[in-house]
Amino acid sequence: MEYNITVPKKYCYVLLLVISIFRCHSQNKIRPDSLLSRMLDTVTITDKASRTYLPDVKGVNLFSGKKTNVISLSDGEANLPQNVGRMIFAKIAGLNLWDMDGAGTQMNIGSRGTDAHRSIEMNMRQNGYNTNSDIFGYPENHYTVPMQAVSQVQLVRGSAALQFGSQFGGMMNYVMKEGDPHREFSLESEQTAGSFNLFNSFNAVGGTKGKVNYYAYYDDRHSDGWRPNSAYQYKAYYANVKYNFSPAGSLAFQFSRTDSRQQIAGGLTDAQFHQNARQSDRARNYFDPIINIPAVILNYAISRNTHFQLTSNGIWGERSSVQFINTPNIYDTINTSIDSYNPRQVDRDFYKGFTTEARILREYSLGSIPGKLAAGVRYFNQQTRRKQLGKGTTGSDNEMTLIGPYGTDLKFHTLNYAAFVENSFQASKAFSITPGLRYEVIDANMTGVINHASFPVSYKGNRIFPLLGLGLQLQTSKTTQLYGNISQAYRPYLYASITPADQVGVIDPNLKDSKGYDADIGYRGELSDLVSFDVNAFYLFYGNKIGKLTEVNSNNTTYQLTTNIGNSVAQGVEAYINLSLWSTFGGNTRNTDLRIFSSLAYTHARYTSGALSNNVDNISIVGNRVENVPDWIERTGLEFRHRNITTTFQGSYVSDQFSDANNTRSVATGIVGYIPSYTLFDWTFDWHFLKQFHLSGGVNNIMNVRYFSRRINMYPGPGILPGDGRSVYLTMGFKL
Repeated sequence: MEYNITVPKKYCYVLLLVISIFRCHSQNKIRPDSLLSRMLDTVTITDKASRTYLPDVKGVNLFSGKKTNVISLSDGEANLPQNVGRMIFAKIAGLNLWDMDGAGTQMNIGSRGTDAHRSIEMNMRQNGYNTNSDIFGYPENHYTVPMQAVSQVQLVRGSAALQFGSQFGGMMNYVMKEGDPHREFSLESEQTAGSFNLFNSFNAVGGTKGKVNYYAYYDDRHSDGWRPNSAYQYKAYYANVKYNFSPAGSLAFQFSRTDSRQQIAGGLTDAQFHQNARQSDRARNYFDPIINIPAVILNYAISRNTHFQLTSNGIWGERSSVQFINTPNIYDTINTSIDSYNPRQVDRDFYKGFTTEARILREYSLGSIPGKLAAGVRYFNQQTRRKQLGKGTTGSDNEMTLIGPYGTDLKFHTLNYAAFVENSFQASKAFSITPGLRYEVIDANMTGVINHASFPVSYKGNRIFPLLGLGLQLQTSKTTQLYGNISQAYRPYLYASITPADQVGVIDPNLKDSKGYDADIGYRGELSDLVSFDVNAFYLFYGNKIGKLTEVNSNNTTYQLTTNIGNSVAQGVEAYINLSLWSTFGGNTRNTDLRIFSSLAYTHARYTSGALSNNVDNISIVGNRVENVPDWIERTGLEFRHRNITTTFQGSYVSDQFSDANNTRSVATGIVGYIPSYTLFDWTFDWHFLKQFHLSGGVNNIMNVRYFSRRINMYPGPGILPGDGRSVYLTMGFKL
C-alpha cells in the first residue's frame, strides 16, 4: 500500500477548518493587554514546595489527566557543570539512568521498563522540537545540552504518545533559558575545575532590546577522565533571537550545536573489574558525534482563547567511531605477523532531517460546559546514510581513514505524516475527561549493500498507526488532584532490525512494529509550604518485542531470524514526596529551610510470552526479567537553605538487574550477565555573595564505590562499563 502527499494536505485542511470555525464563533473582543498576558510563558516558581507537575494547559499543549513532572534547575541542588543525571533528575521518580562514562556528554534515560541507552526509547525535545538523531529508524539522542543553560525539564510519560509521537518511555523537553526581560545586556560566566584535570567554561549573554529578546551560550568542557584512555572534549553552542512582533505573537530563530570527541576506554570482564575497575586496554578507540539543530518557532494568539504554534526544525550531523572492537579478554597489542597493531573498525552515520509541526489550542464553551481542544499535524522527512565495518588504519590517533572498504553501506529514508486531537471536557468544576486520537503514517525504505557490495539489500515499509487515549482528572482541593490516563503507544522497528548481519541472516518479512499501551492512576499536589507529593501506580504493556531466533531452513542450514519474539509487562509504583522539616517544627521558611525529599519507584518488568535464541537453541523467556531494568530505584536528598547558601546531600540506590532477556548470570567475556545493586552518595553546595557572584562545588560518589550500571556487547564496550569513582569540583561564577 502506498501513500502520497495528499495525506498531509488533508490534515492541513482539517486543521485550517477547525481554526476558521473557532475564530468565527469567538465572541470576545481582542484587547492587546489581554493578548500579551496570554502569550507569556508560565512563570517558573523556584520555591522548594512549588508544583512538581505541569498545569492542565501550557502553551499549546494539553496535560490534563496525564502523569507529568517538571523540575527547575539551580546550583546547590545538583552537579550541573558535569551533567550528573542522578542528581539532576533525582526528583523524578522512576527514571533509570545508566552511566556510559563520567563525561556527561550523553544522557542515558529510561522509564517504566524501557531501554536507557542514549535515551533511545524517549521522545527527546528542546523548546518543543525533537533532538533524536532519527526518531523512526535510529532514535539515539547524540545531542546533549549543558544543563547550566536549561531553566526547566518537563517529562510526560507514556501518554505523551498522542500529542508528541511514538516511544514508550515518554517525552522529555528541555526548556532553555531566555534573555533577561528587564535589561538590554547581561553576561553570565561559570568556570569549573575538578578532579582528573576537569575544566568547564560556560559563558552566556542575553537581554531584551525593544521587541527583541536574545540569549546565547558557549560551553567548553574537557577532562582526562577517571579511567585511562577516557579523555574527552565537549563543545556546545546555542543562540536564540525572539522577535515579539505584536502583543499577540512572536517569532524565534534558534540554532544549537554539540560537538564532542571522546576516547573510549572500553569494557571489562568480571575478573578485570574486580581486580581493578579503573584499568583500560583500549588506547586507540574514539567516538565523535556532531549534531546541528536550526529551528524557527512562531507563536500567535488568533484570539483571546485560541493559540497557534508553528515549529520547524532541521537536524544534520554525524556520529563517527574508530575502534579495535573485540571482547575485553582479547588485548589490543602488536600483531607480530604484521609488526603493528591490528586495523581498527570505522563506523559512520550521517543524518539529515526536517520536521514541521503545527499546533492549535482552543478554549471554548458548549452551553454551560467549558472545554479545551488541542490539535496538530506533523511532517517529518529524514535521510540517514550508514557506513559500517570499514577497515581502518593500524594507527593510534583519532582518524577515520580507510585502508579497506566499508562492509555495510546503506541509505535509509523515512517520511512521516501525523495528526492528533485531544479534547478536555469539564464535566464539572472539579472533574474533567480528556479523550484523544493520533493518526500516524510512516513510509520507509532502505537500499544499499552488505559485505563489500556482494550482498545487495532493499526494503520498503508503509505502515499506519491509529492511537487512542483517555485521561481523567478530579480536583480534590485547590492544590491536590486525582488523575488517571491510558494511552496507546508504539515503537517503530529500527534500521538495525531490517538489516541482515550477514548473508545467512534473515529478516522476517512479516516483522511488526512494537505496540502496546501505558496506563497510570495517581494522586498529587501541595499542602501549603510543608509538603509536595505525587504517588501513582502504572501498567505498561510492550507487545511484539524484536529479537533473534535460531531457525533451520529446508537445506538443514542454521540461520538467525530477526522477528517479533514476545511481549513484556512493566507495572509498579512511582512515589515522590518533598517535606519541609523546618516548617514541621514551626520554623519560618522565608530565609531558612531544611527539606527532605524522596523519589521511590518499584518496577516489576517481566516477559509474559516469547522465546529468544541462546547460541543454537531457542529458550523460553516467559517470566524472565526485562533486560537492564532494576526493580527498585530510590533517590533521597536532604536540602538546607539559609539566605544565600544552599547545600544538598543525596543518596541513590539502584537494585540488581540483568543485561539480557535470557537473564544470563555471567560469561567469561563480561558482555552479558548480572548487574549488582549499588548505592552512591553525592554532595553539592552553592554560596551567593556580593549579589552578582557565587561559589559552588561538590563531591561525586563520596564513598568511592566501585560499581557499574551497564554491560554491553557493542560500542562503547564490549563488556562492563565501570562507573566513575570519587571526584570533586569547584565553580566560580558571576552574572552581570
